[in-house]
Amino acid sequence: MSSEKPEANADDTHASEETKRKFREALERKKQQSQGKGTDHLDGESAIHAAHGPASHQREFRRKSGG
Repeated sequence: MSSEKPEANADDTHASEETKRKFREALERKKQQSQGKGTDHLDGESAIHAAHGPASHQREFRRKSGG
């Protein structure tokens, strides 16, 4: 029976290495697909326009009346 355990461990190790290899290959494919698809804002223009509203509008502060 002791001769079966090393074989089982060898199979588990082989399966683990095979799984790791598959994950590495999938990760490489994912990296290759994502290259060149990102937006770098090379035009220098932000995606956000007029974030603060018109500058001519002055905010009005009032005290709370009564109490």
